[in-house]
Amino acid sequence: MTEEFHPSTHPPLPPTTEDDRVLWLRLLRSRRVGIATFYRLLREHGTAKAALDALPEVAREASVSGYKICPEGVALAEMRAAHAKGARMVCIGSPDYPVSLTEIPDPPPILWVMGQLDILQRPMIAMVGARNASSLGTRMAKSLAKDLASEGYVVVSGLARGIDAAAHNATLETGTVAVFAGGVDVMYPAENTRLAENILAHGLRVSEQPMGLIPHARHFPVRNRIISGMSRAVVIVEAAARSGSLITARNALDQGREVLSVPGHPLDSRASGCNMLIRDGAHLVRNAADVIEALAPLAKPADPAQHSMDLGTAPPPPPEQRGLKETAQLHGQILQRLGPSPVAEDQLIRDLVTPARLVAPVLVDLELDGKIRRQPGGLLSLVN
Repeated sequence: MTEEFHPSTHPPLPPTTEDDRVLWLRLLRSRRVGIATFYRLLREHGTAKAALDALPEVAREASVSGYKICPEGVALAEMRAAHAKGARMVCIGSPDYPVSLTEIPDPPPILWVMGQLDILQRPMIAMVGARNASSLGTRMAKSLAKDLASEGYVVVSGLARGIDAAAHNATLETGTVAVFAGGVDVMYPAENTRLAENILAHGLRVSEQPMGLIPHARHFPVRNRIISGMSRAVVIVEAAARSGSLITARNALDQGREVLSVPGHPLDSRASGCNMLIRDGAHLVRNAADVIEALAPLAKPADPAQHSMDLGTAPPPPPEQRGLKETAQLHGQILQRLGPSPVAEDQLIRDLVTPARLVAPVLVDLELDGKIRRQPGGLLSLVN
């Protein structure tokens, strides 16, 4: 099925007061309000306050009973926790928001950040890879990251052990960005706590999740789209055939980013994903010069001031393709197709003839409600 996009010429203006920021946060944290729904409600109702006022009625029309919006106290508590930790809120539309992130289909409306905010205006390259990285892979990641930093690029990664940690460590002095799967104040894994603290001196920690949120498995694929979305290219250094790094690579391709991969020995399972990417057309990387050469055709970043998302000049977030009523229908369709026998998630999405970006959040809802179960290998089954 072909997706239809109806971009608005009037993207939402960022909140300018503390009260407005609380309203944005309440809307985003309200039940069943995902990113696309957030943008649709703002577009339809004009302001976050009007959207919150309308939300219970919208839920009733979608046959959702007992619906309550996020209480003001919850949002205020999150903002107090952020202030206590030294985190700042960056909303889409503000000059501090990363320009490249506005170009992806589902940019986070709100980011919590800790560290040096100005680093977001510099060109970025993502580097991800295996957690159980080999000694050679770790050395390669450090060398690539250091050389790319010397050319003026900021290295973005996910603070995982292995390749991520190596890339961050190599660029602590020049500036690096760590995108968290949980709250920006939650150190995960714990072994990288000191690394996360050291990043604050010259780099930045970023998350779209609530303060204090401990990450679970479902948060990492969502986080990966931010890593690739902030970057002009993604470099994969050691990745198995089924890994989070390949999810990041797929995100990058969907977002129109360059994907580059370091080759490895065919008998090393940690290189199987990298070799597959190269076979399928990814740029082969031997050194930083290969990365820079692949990026040469890309336009140099313009003055960040020119990208301020004021009214009528910024690319708008995409509209929500399904409202609450349609989402409820999708819930039913998924439950009808699943049974006790596991089914591949990719096959389920094809059977539904529905874009993956619309199915994924519904699957998370059903998993949280205890109606479906995720199993190893990307399989889904119905909970009896």
